[in-house]
Amino acid sequence: MAGLLPLAAAAATALVVRSDITDPPFQRLDDRWLDWMGGPHDGPYLAAATVLNWFGGPVGAVLPLSLLFLLLFRRRWASAGFLLAAYLGGNMFVIQGLKHLVDRPRPADPLVRVDHGSFPSGHAATAALLVVVAGALLVPAARRRAWWYGGAVFTLAMMWSRTWLHAHWLTDTAAGAVAGAGAGLLTWWLFQLALARESVRSHDRRGAAAGADPGAAAVPDGG
Repeated sequence: MAGLLPLAAAAATALVVRSDITDPPFQRLDDRWLDWMGGPHDGPYLAAATVLNWFGGPVGAVLPLSLLFLLLFRRRWASAGFLLAAYLGGNMFVIQGLKHLVDRPRPADPLVRVDHGSFPSGHAATAALLVVVAGALLVPAARRRAWWYGGAVFTLAMMWSRTWLHAHWLTDTAAGAVAGAGAGLLTWWLFQLALARESVRSHDRRGAAAGADPGAAAVPDGG
């Protein structure tokens, strides 16, 4: 259960922050990083941060919802259940649970609209969760190493954007990324048998279709 370790790390960090929400042991690091993110807040950096802010917000829900409808249309019930469980469990229970547990104040004067609780970063968590879920459902196993590298870069970019916009402290984004990845990995582990059975059934159906029509081309299955 690879997801338990990152979730435990995020929970332990939450308890450390909760012990002193205004001055946790790593506040000096957070302050220094925020100073480095001081500006100027314009140009291509603003454009990149704005796009990532939209992606991590309501606009970003379009992608998983579209994938969910596609999975339901193709009757991939196990994959659809995995996607729902990962997003509901990761965002509603893990991230929101930690936010309410800690309720850490955000940096002063954020450049975007934010809700309560700086710890952990929901945007960073969603980015990491999306990388894990998409890798499990859409990327063939032989190509996942490259996907993980690209996903790590994407998640780091999201972490940068949240601190550059003064919406989060650095440790908020690190904990969010770890928690999101952990929630995705744990859910993947819980669904692995159902996903494997679904993949076998899908492969058998494609094989039967190809036998009936020798000219039919097989469609790769990311599971």
